[in-house]
Formats: sequence, C-alpha cells, structure tokens
Amino acid sequence: MPSSTLAPADQLTQAPLDGRVVLISGATGGVGRVVSLACARAGATVVMSGRRGDVLEREAAGIRNEGGKAEVEALDVSDAPSAQRVMGAILRRHGKLDILVNSAGLNVPKRSWRDVTVESWNEVIRINLDGTFYCVHAALPSMRARKEGLLINIASWAGKYTLAMAGAAYNGSKHAVVALTETLNMEECVNGIRACALCPAEVATPILDRRPIPPSPEERARMLQGDDIGRAIRWIAEQPPHVCVNEITISPTWNRMYVGGADLKPR
Repeated sequence: MPSSTLAPADQLTQAPLDGRVVLISGATGGVGRVVSLACARAGATVVMSGRRGDVLEREAAGIRNEGGKAEVEALDVSDAPSAQRVMGAILRRHGKLDILVNSAGLNVPKRSWRDVTVESWNEVIRINLDGTFYCVHAALPSMRARKEGLLINIASWAGKYTLAMAGAAYNGSKHAVVALTETLNMEECVNGIRACALCPAEVATPILDRRPIPPSPEERARMLQGDDIGRAIRWIAEQPPHVCVNEITISPTWNRMYVGGADLKPR
C-alpha cells in the first residue's frame, strides 16, 4: 500500500493542531501510521512510537520531508516502564502531551476457544488492553497538572458487538477498552481531560492477514480504509476543549458484520 502524503503547503498553513504534541502508539503501520500523517497534516508535532525502530524512522522521515513535524520513540506498550520512559522523554522535550492516541493492537490466527492458548490470550490482552492502560496511566499526571488533555483509544466494532470470528481475547480486550474509556470521562472530566473510544468495523490494514481466513482484495476494497480513520481522529482532535466526543462507531457502507462473508465464519 503506498504511503499517504501530507496536504499541500497552503492547507498546512491552516494548522488547526499547531502547537499540539500528539503521541501515537502502534505507528509503524496500519491505523497508527495514517493517524500520524493526519495529525501532521493538521500541524501537530507527532511522536510516533512502536517496536520497529527502522520503520518508525522511515515513516517519520517521510513526514518531515513534506513539511511536517515528527519524532520517534521506541515503545513496547505491553511494558509499563517503557510507557513511563516515553512519557518522560516527551515531557522533557516539550513540557506537555496534548493528545494520546492508543492505536497499538493485534489479534492471533488461532483465536477460537478450541484453539486459543494461554500464551496467545496473554499476547492479545497485553497489547490491546494492558498497553492502553499503561500509556493512559503514564499520560494522566501531566494532563491533570495542566487541566487539559485528550485520550483517543482505538477500540473496535468488537468492542460494541461480540463477534464470533474475533475470538474471546479480542472481543474481551476491546469491550474492556470501551469501558476503560468511559471511566476516564467519569473520573477525569473534572480535570479537563476528555476521552474517546473509536469503534471501527473492518479496516483494510495488515492485521487482517492474521485472520484464520484473510479476506480477499475485493472484500478489503469495500472496507474502511486507513485514511477514513485518520480523518475521524483528526476531527475528534480538532474539537475545542469543552467538547468531549465520548464514542464513535463507524463502519463501511457495505458492512460485512451485517451481510456476512465466507471468511467471517468462526474456526
């Protein structure tokens, strides 16, 4: 899939996120990479994080070459000290973090109760749920001190509706992310902190290759694309501080969660 490009220079001058510092987890590919581009288009300084440093450097260089502001931080979201280290580095450089986008996530091919192992269960939970918690936990103290901050957690259609083909670990982790997000708004609204759970149906990203039966190119073309999610997140990020977008559920018009597909049957 070709890399997205930044907006033309005349559009960059609008810069609705100018001066904002945005940390994106899982920025090496898929949704995280596109979110980084979308926020850079809007003028933010994006801190791209993930486990593959060479990929992060390449994507960040592409943003910088087109006039955007991008930095790189190695981050394993399943490791709490790693999240604290990255947050400390951002605060030393910028003195703040305005927006955190938790987009790191995965699923495993063997996901049914018949096939799932303890090891694969732990892999999904540690990235999808624990990783979200660790990053939010690291970001909250500085946001509380400033009385402002936005947390965007990428959940899933499976965070709203239980999907047989998604498996217990993925369904459980994404439902938990939605609940976690609501507790943030319940407790932290008095501190000027907002949180949004974004719940997309199928998005044509590389995570689809880990399904027991990967969908065909024709099916992927009908799905949400990464740029669709990037635009949604940019819209959330551009809302004024008094506006909290609590949750968004978004799907392709041709929604296979409704119409079905040969590869959606549980295995």
